[in-house]
Parts: sequence; C-alpha cells; structure tokens
Amino acid sequence: MTGKIIATCKQPERKFGKISCDEITLIEGLGVEGDIHKGSTNQHEYIMNKTPDIPNLRQVHLIQSELFLFAKEKGFKVKPGNLGENLTTEGIDLFSLPEGSLLNIGETTLKVTGLRVPCSQINSIESGLLKALTGKDAHGNGVLMMAIMATVLTGGKIKPGDTIQVTLPKEKPFKNLAPV
Repeated sequence: MTGKIIATCKQPERKFGKISCDEITLIEGLGVEGDIHKGSTNQHEYIMNKTPDIPNLRQVHLIQSELFLFAKEKGFKVKPGNLGENLTTEGIDLFSLPEGSLLNIGETTLKVTGLRVPCSQINSIESGLLKALTGKDAHGNGVLMMAIMATVLTGGKIKPGDTIQVTLPKEKPFKNLAPV
C-alpha cells in the first residue's frame, strides 16, 4: 500500500492549527522538530494536565487529504494544517490502518499508535465543523474521521511529494485503532 505526502506542517506555539512549511524534520522518539507537541512524554495540554508523565503516542499527527474533499462536500473550507496535523497524506485510508502499522517516508519510519480524539477547537475554523468531521469508533467513542497519530521510530526530513510505503504488523489479528 502506497501514498504520498501532500503537505508538511508544524506549530511552535500552543495554539490550534499548524503552519505549512517546505519540509519538516522528525526526531526519533520525540516528534517534529520545532513543534509544540514534540517530546518523549505527552505534550497535549488537556492530557498533560490529567496524566503528565505518560509516553507521547501523539508525536506526529496525520490526516488524509481526502478529508478536505469530504468537508468541502459538506460546505466547509479546510486546508492542510488547519486541523492541527503535521502530515497531510493522499492515497492511503489512514483511518483503517491497524495499530502498529509502519509508515516509511523517505528515510523516516513512523509507527501508527491510534486515532486522534476530536477537539472542540475545530469549530474555531468554522462553526459545526467538528460535528461534520466526527464519527464513532467500534467502542462508541468520538473520533475525528481519517486522522491518526504516530511515533517516530527513525528520524529524518519529510517534504511534500515524498512517497509513503505502509507495512502492516506481522501479528494477527490486527488491533483496531483506538483514541490516544
């Protein structure tokens, strides 16, 4: 299974959305260089306040570009980085990947850890956007459709146009993604 990178984004400050850039650098075990969510422990503000010392399973946030077409069909205008993702992809159904899938992008390797939990700040882009883009997982939890989180196994640079090669886990049955 292959796809490609459409956009790379990061945000050094604690605010919603990320800034599109020509490339990003991934740091093994930490995340995106220059991004507020980089760290060995979870850097998401809400989660940090509840459990500050848990491992960071949210080092890299990925959304497939097909989500933007879905949003457009519902009357919303969303572009790469608006929803807080570091990588915007094309050609891979991210939402259906099992936990532990590997994403090889150039010299980097990411390990898929789970689904992104939706955040009400999405409505700051356009009122009603969160509801339009939220579905339910197998356990009835709200999930932002087509958005996943990953950790960095091998660092390096990623830029738009880079190819993504997916390697599914060897262990079966596959473990469905759950919110992280």
